[in-house]
Amino acid sequence: MNSDYTDKNPALGALYAEHIEALTARHDHALEQAGASHAVIYSGNPKIAFLDDYQMPFKPNPHFISWVPLARLPFSYIVYTPGETPILIYCQPHDYWHVVPGAPDGFWTSEFDIRIVHSVDDVAAHLPADRQKCIAIGEIDDDALAFDIERVNPTTAVSILHYARGAKTQYELATLRLASQRGASGHIAAEAAFRNGESEFEIHRAYCKAVSHTDQELPYGNIVALNEHGAVLHYTDLDRRPPADSRSFLIDAGAQVHGYASDITRTYASSDERFQALIDRMESMQQDIVSQVRAGVDYRELHIATHKMLAAVLVEAELATGNPDTLLETGVTSAFFPHGLGHLLGIQVHDVGGFMEGESGTTVDPPSGHPFLRLTRVLDENMVLTIEPGLYAIDMLLENLRGTPAESHVNWATVEWLRPFGGIRIEDNVRVLVNDRENLTRDAFAL
Repeated sequence: MNSDYTDKNPALGALYAEHIEALTARHDHALEQAGASHAVIYSGNPKIAFLDDYQMPFKPNPHFISWVPLARLPFSYIVYTPGETPILIYCQPHDYWHVVPGAPDGFWTSEFDIRIVHSVDDVAAHLPADRQKCIAIGEIDDDALAFDIERVNPTTAVSILHYARGAKTQYELATLRLASQRGASGHIAAEAAFRNGESEFEIHRAYCKAVSHTDQELPYGNIVALNEHGAVLHYTDLDRRPPADSRSFLIDAGAQVHGYASDITRTYASSDERFQALIDRMESMQQDIVSQVRAGVDYRELHIATHKMLAAVLVEAELATGNPDTLLETGVTSAFFPHGLGHLLGIQVHDVGGFMEGESGTTVDPPSGHPFLRLTRVLDENMVLTIEPGLYAIDMLLENLRGTPAESHVNWATVEWLRPFGGIRIEDNVRVLVNDRENLTRDAFAL
């Protein structure tokens, strides 16, 4: 699925060797702190639908993907012992109902001692003999798949690994750039379909074709929202018929390469100049926020600063009146912008570790009144995160302002104007540097 994007980056293999070195160092530390000698990382297994024999789409353990770019390899294991070549127990079942994984092949194979098995029952022979010295990492919902390893996902080790995953290796950064390029091609195709008057469903199909993904291969369900649907933050219904008047288009869609995801949002106007001017103003604000990303910045403070910047936009657009502090304190900005500024990005779209204060597992709460912020850490070099401010006409949230001090600060007539357009969100994927940043999304569109 991803070979075309791999071929565009011949250095990926060399970077992968360095990536494995970084992973082994992290796991050495995690094992030492956990008092264990071996890490056994399970890829996962498909889930069966309730009262059926249908297998739901397989989602691999992200810990497994961090070691090896095999997103379609259930019932497999990595065994890591400090100082030894990692073992990949590669499950290649005898099966005529499903496609069987092919022979191991690719830039990653030289880093592993690969043991091919044809049944889960064959796995045990390749695990360390002393299970008491092992920890297992992964979603193990059947004790038989733990093979008598009693310590499954121990907090000490997992916290160390999750915190470390916040900073990406050069291999991960290269893969995320490729995922951004793939996603950008889909967004370009989706905008063209919107301009052509297509339905949400057809726009979604155009996107999937451009990125060469089936729905199951997408890192998350595409948000393809026309008109009022743009006010539904996670809209995924996909109308089959185009509206009589396509006024606006919000698309939040990503792509993946080797299990690493992009997460990009764009908003477009059809022909309304006033709504286009508001998109342009939000675009300018979003880029201002991106320019503040650098190592040492407290992301919570950047989120609050975004609300104050949004307050100025609301006043300029005649959606609200008042100074930024008042609009923030009364909840006006949160009614128009209820979600967080962004989150960590990597193997998982909402990558782990966003709330962690350190590798001990202690967490940092989001600011009071902002419960949906998914990243509360101080930014560090080579983190990759999203910057995605929004502005929406969400009836439920705006009606909650009625009868409160916030009501007098809302220009309800302008809200009525905005409602048919739904809302605006602009999202980029950004790498943190010491005194700068790399915008993976803008670079991808430029290509």
